[in-house]
Amino acid sequence: MGARALTSRFDQAIAREGSGALKYDGRQQTFGTTEVMPMWVADMDFAVPEAVTQALQGRVAHPVLGYSLAPDSLYQALMDWLATKHDWQVPREWIVLTPGVVPSLNMVVAALTQPDEGVIVQPPVYFPFFSAVTGQQRRLVENPLRLMDGAGQPHYQIDMDHLAVCAQQARLLLLCSPHNPVGRVWQTAEMEAMLSIANQHDLIVLSDEIHADLVYADAQHQPLSRLAMQGETAEQTVQLHRVITAVSPSKTFNIPGLGLSALIVPNTAHRQAIQRHLNILGISVTNPLNMAAFEAAYRGGNDWLTELMPYLQATRDAAVAYIQTELPSIKVIAPQATYLLWLDCRALNLDDAALKRFFIDEAQLGLSPGAMFGHGGEGFMRMNIGTTQANVLEALARLKTALARHA
Repeated sequence: MGARALTSRFDQAIAREGSGALKYDGRQQTFGTTEVMPMWVADMDFAVPEAVTQALQGRVAHPVLGYSLAPDSLYQALMDWLATKHDWQVPREWIVLTPGVVPSLNMVVAALTQPDEGVIVQPPVYFPFFSAVTGQQRRLVENPLRLMDGAGQPHYQIDMDHLAVCAQQARLLLLCSPHNPVGRVWQTAEMEAMLSIANQHDLIVLSDEIHADLVYADAQHQPLSRLAMQGETAEQTVQLHRVITAVSPSKTFNIPGLGLSALIVPNTAHRQAIQRHLNILGISVTNPLNMAAFEAAYRGGNDWLTELMPYLQATRDAAVAYIQTELPSIKVIAPQATYLLWLDCRALNLDDAALKRFFIDEAQLGLSPGAMFGHGGEGFMRMNIGTTQANVLEALARLKTALARHA
């Protein structure tokens, strides 16, 4: 994989050290050294859309930064985005603003389940899914994903038969769609099967769709709630009112540090319960800067995103090709969405502690160990490719050199 000419704004290297960036300034604490290339925390190394920067500058120009109300135009920006990008018509009253998707997971678990009730997660999965359950004295019910290797194209599937068994002992399913870390975009038939199981067992589904806008051209995301609301039968009405969706511009437009997201909650009783829990915790959305960025991203960020996705796809394709050609001891699960690669390193015959040390000490790479994503993550590593293609090239070259020494 040769050097690539600078052809995009996303080829521009931006120094993030010293800016308080967790990804860079947290290396010593996380890896014990500052020498690793940081490819762990799921944010990107790219400048945010100009519309966001301009909106923030305009708001800061006002000399008072007091408690703020979300304007009607913010809700409309989100509704317009969902309608345009996902063909999903969302009424204003369904929207509950929250201070982030991870807090949303915790709030839904707390508001809609009781202590010791079962909550289903599907490992390997984003690790806050686990703590949202166990940290609130709910019972963790695991429905592990199945790694398939059909036609030499490894991918993950949901074990629907096992999910049906799990649903008999649970109140809530936490779904990651598209999935972090394995990169799957769930297909219509799979989601219909999930909805059928949810209906049969009176299961609420919280669908975390924070990566829904970061889907590559060879896949198509469908919001679970939109699928549930198709048609007008009594069964579909029930389906719709058991689905809650978490959305945010944070991953799409690289603004996770601003901490604003939304829950789409069609069920009035669920919505009221979540709002009561927000009130009990004293949580309110009053930050004028994240509101300005949220609205500006959805209103003015589409051209930026339209340029970003081909860049990320080219990076994904080049990285996958390099790994398949140059790193035969590692298998890669090519993602259909997200800027995350899921690397199968089990052929190295290292336990998880040794695997982490190999990447740090030998390859000088700071990745996320697969074991932190739960059952089925052992022997894997998650690699963030949301950076310049030059950085990805260098990281893979480092890994090749380290593997040659390890052989």
